[in-house]
Amino acid sequence: MFNNVGLTALTTHQLSIGYAQVRSRANPRHVIAQDLNLVLAQGELVCLLGPNGTGKSTLMRTLSGTQAALCGHVFIGSDDVRSLPAVEVARRMALVLTERVDAGHLNAYGLAALGRYPYTGWSGALTPQDHAAIQNAMRAARCESLAHRIVNELSDGERQRVMIARALAQETPIILLDEPTAFLDLPRRIEIMLLLRHLAHEAGKAILVSTHDLELALRYADQLWLLPKAGTLINGKPDALKASGQLLDAFASEGAEVSGYLAELLT
Repeated sequence: MFNNVGLTALTTHQLSIGYAQVRSRANPRHVIAQDLNLVLAQGELVCLLGPNGTGKSTLMRTLSGTQAALCGHVFIGSDDVRSLPAVEVARRMALVLTERVDAGHLNAYGLAALGRYPYTGWSGALTPQDHAAIQNAMRAARCESLAHRIVNELSDGERQRVMIARALAQETPIILLDEPTAFLDLPRRIEIMLLLRHLAHEAGKAILVSTHDLELALRYADQLWLLPKAGTLINGKPDALKASGQLLDAFASEGAEVSGYLAELLT
C-alpha cells in the first residue's frame, strides 16, 4: 500500500477553460468553465463526470498542457505547466486519449515502448533500463501476454490495457485518461477501473479519469469532480455528492425528469 496518499500532485489556480473564437470580435473567447481551484493527490483515483458538452475533454487537455488555458494556472508540484518544456511535462504526466491509435503492424510491446519517448532522445534507441521499464509497465497493466500480438488485432479491452502500459512506461506520478472505458463491455469496464484504482492505491499514482460511466465512478472513485452544464465544478466524495443531490441535479435534463434507473443510481 502506498503510504503518501494525499500529497499534492497537480493543482489549478483560478483556471478558466475554453477556446478562442477568432471570427468573433465581440466575444473572442468562449469560456466553458472558470475559477477552477482543483487538487489531484497522489494515491487517489478521481473521476471527472458531467453531461455531454460540459467541457470534460477541454479540461483534460488544459490540465495536460496540450490546450492553452484562457486564464489561470495549472501546477505540477510547484511548477506551472506553461513554464516547463514539453519533454519535462511528459516525464511528470501521461495522457491516455479516447481516440483509437492506428498502430499499423506494431505489436503491443512496441506500442508500450512509445511511452519511453521522454527519455530516449532523438535516436529513440532503447537501453536495458528502458526495456525494464516497459516490461514492468506491461506487468502492472496485466498485458504481458500480449507483448508479441499485433495491436490492430487486439480487442478493445486488450488495446486499452496496452495504452495504460504505455502511460506507465513514462514513469510519471500523474496519469490522465479521457474516457478509457468507452467502447468496452461491462466486464472489461470493471477490469479497467479496478486496475486504475489498484495503480492509484498501490503504486501511488495520481489518476484522473474522465468518464460517462456513472455507476463505476460511484463505486470505485475516491473523489469525484462534477462539471455541470451551468455553474462551477463541484468536487467531493461520491457518497457526499449523492447525498447532497448535486449529482442528480447535474444530470437532470432541462424540463424533464431523470429516468427511473438514473434517479435511483444518483440518490
